[in-house]
Amino acid sequence: MGKEMIAAFGEVMLRLAPEGKTRFAQTLPGTLQATFGGGEANVCASLSMLGAKARYLTALPENPIAAAFATEQRGFGTDVSKILWTKTGRMGVYYAEHGAAQRGSNVVYDRAHSSIAEAKPQDYDFVAMLEGCGHLHVTGITPALSENAFLSTLAIVETAEKMGVTVSCDLNYRKKLWKWKEGTAQNVLAGECMQQIVSHADIIIGNEEDAADVFGIHAENTSIESGKLNIAGYGDVARKLSKRFPKASYVAITLRESYSADHNNWGGMLYDCKADQTFFAPLNAKGEYAPYEIRNIVDRFGGGDSFCAGLIFALRGNEYNKPADAIAFAAAASCLKHSIHGDYNYSTKAEVVSLMKGNASGRVKR
Repeated sequence: MGKEMIAAFGEVMLRLAPEGKTRFAQTLPGTLQATFGGGEANVCASLSMLGAKARYLTALPENPIAAAFATEQRGFGTDVSKILWTKTGRMGVYYAEHGAAQRGSNVVYDRAHSSIAEAKPQDYDFVAMLEGCGHLHVTGITPALSENAFLSTLAIVETAEKMGVTVSCDLNYRKKLWKWKEGTAQNVLAGECMQQIVSHADIIIGNEEDAADVFGIHAENTSIESGKLNIAGYGDVARKLSKRFPKASYVAITLRESYSADHNNWGGMLYDCKADQTFFAPLNAKGEYAPYEIRNIVDRFGGGDSFCAGLIFALRGNEYNKPADAIAFAAAASCLKHSIHGDYNYSTKAEVVSLMKGNASGRVKR
């Protein structure tokens, strides 16, 4: 295999959700829809759908549920041959309740003592896992699980850097995690750990809150709670991240303005660190930032992961690798994800390009 292989390392979970936008209390006892999801696995699935060569790296227990996940990823074309299969631990579970109107979505985690949380760095052969890879993607979710998961994530990015593999990191701060060091506040622990991981990253990715939550870098005149973003302020956020992490070539930020659970405005920004230039997408005919107005959202889980996949895919040397095109591709890919149930983005490259070029009518293709 050539260096075009893109790897991602992290935890995948079984996702259990009530049908549609019903609540847990309405559904249970009853039937929940079972799918799989996890930031890094979502990226691999999306990359495979776009036509890239993806490899998913994780630790999973030897049982039929985990085996079903591996079979599903193989169906996308993702390489799962380097997964660490363990005799101990479990596959984590997350329960997803979709919001509607002014009621937000809710997530309940049941992921303690998962295989990847229990596995130690020395249990993996990271050199073999990264063989033939030109890119590695990690997130801030996996190191939030346990000290072992943090040390493993740090070890694989250190190995990747030594092997000359490009590293991208999605900050992905989760307020319900980072509880593994007693006596240390969650955001403080996240900052300490992510400082070490992100220092090895060539591409830093985050949402409109992550830089503030993890590193205390705020966009001025922004209120996340009310959905009001000072879009121009995120250029300054990216510059500050670039100065803090000089290895990075790009800083990307997703821009979500949440008016309700069903209506979000969506776009993104890409900062070219070396050129000190900022690019936004999507743009209107005048070249001004004009976010996608996404109404009647089907499923927003995995939206940021589909953005990461789109950005990585575009920057990896295809016809959309220029910064302005790459951020446009990523924003369009993640916009389409909001129309698809489950964590994965089943959008193809052709569909993403069509939206990039302004075909947003949703008309039937005959």
